[in-house]
Amino acid sequence: MSKKKPIPELRFPDFENEGEWQYEELGKISEIVRGGSPRPIQDFLTTNDDSLNWLKIADVPSDSKYITETKEKVIKEALNSTREVSPGDLILSNSMSFGRPYILKIKTCIHDGWIAIRKISNITFEDYLYYFISSESSQSYFQINAAGAAVKNLNAEIIKLLPIYLPKNKGEQQKIASCLSTLDDLIEAHSQKLELLKDHKKGLMQNLFPQEGEKVPKYRFKEFEKDGEWVKKSLIDTADKKVKWSFTGGPFGSNLKASDYTSEGIRIIQLQNIGDGEFNDEYKIYTSEEKADELLSCNIYAEEIILSKMGDPVGRACIIPDNLKRCVMASDGIRLVVNETKYSKYFVYSLINSKPIREAIENKATGSTRKRIGLDELRNIELIMPKSLSEQIKIANCISSLDKSIVAQALKIEQLKQHKKGLMQGLFPKVID
Repeated sequence: MSKKKPIPELRFPDFENEGEWQYEELGKISEIVRGGSPRPIQDFLTTNDDSLNWLKIADVPSDSKYITETKEKVIKEALNSTREVSPGDLILSNSMSFGRPYILKIKTCIHDGWIAIRKISNITFEDYLYYFISSESSQSYFQINAAGAAVKNLNAEIIKLLPIYLPKNKGEQQKIASCLSTLDDLIEAHSQKLELLKDHKKGLMQNLFPQEGEKVPKYRFKEFEKDGEWVKKSLIDTADKKVKWSFTGGPFGSNLKASDYTSEGIRIIQLQNIGDGEFNDEYKIYTSEEKADELLSCNIYAEEIILSKMGDPVGRACIIPDNLKRCVMASDGIRLVVNETKYSKYFVYSLINSKPIREAIENKATGSTRKRIGLDELRNIELIMPKSLSEQIKIANCISSLDKSIVAQALKIEQLKQHKKGLMQGLFPKVID
């Protein structure tokens, strides 16, 4: 823990001559208390308007800053076994996503998975504390000092000892909080735009593809209005028969083990990489070229479609990025190479991710807790498609254009988040060396 020269790397010009920040421990400038849960909770839940709000861990979206409502209420007798907190208090989880703070805008009782920060000293205020506790340095402190091995958790004593650095001038605290809050508002605005784009795509696909029991879509491009009904094809019909292993699954687990992983080489495409209509590039493991050659029938290449054998959701599809020239599928991947002389690859890919096909795959899948579908069941999934390749391409281009806007918007949000992360690292002194 560092207490040396608490001065940040970045400082607003108005406060450059204000000197070092002061060091405090969170428990000395606020009261740290743990929530509580009346049991059995079912005996205390109610729908009466004059009852008390009840906040569980699972009720809070991870990207929220403020808590403005709860999903459930409890009777007033619950106060004997829980704790009520007020607007302006901060709460953070002591287990799931532990250490992530939220600012209360309502009065509510809190589950014993919450720890509250209340009675905040007048030398600071909740918005500044929120951002300081959210900083990478504070979160690292929690990670290092949390109790438990496999499952980390916090307690009030650990949180009390969190080092807090404060500008002596509250105006500087306010300036920092306002700067970061403005950036949060910008991120939120762009996130709402992203959701609108996704909703627009969802509605567009419902209109561009026939719904269950229908043979033509609701909307059709004018030049294809007289082309008649769409035709039935099986998923396997779209595969390119001239390409070996154009529709195939990944290897048995015993054929690709952890001992085959390498620090570099041929990328292994895991289940986590297969997003719902997008490729997730965060999870990266590799194997040797020799192992990839051994598993040649399980190789997949740039711009090909990969589907998931397992949920959630089962049968989702994405396209391998063009920078990954050659990869090996893990056991739960399925390769599809589309015959592009007859079918539009992007149309087939979009159709697989459409609601009717997603529901058809779900109905064919087995398993109760986590759905799984086999290669044989998937190959016979029925698709309804335009007879004309030109119509497929026109629909694909329409969806592809919207997908590009969605990707660009998501990238803009990620860039803003990275900017915020770097800004916070500069605006706050490090809690730990």
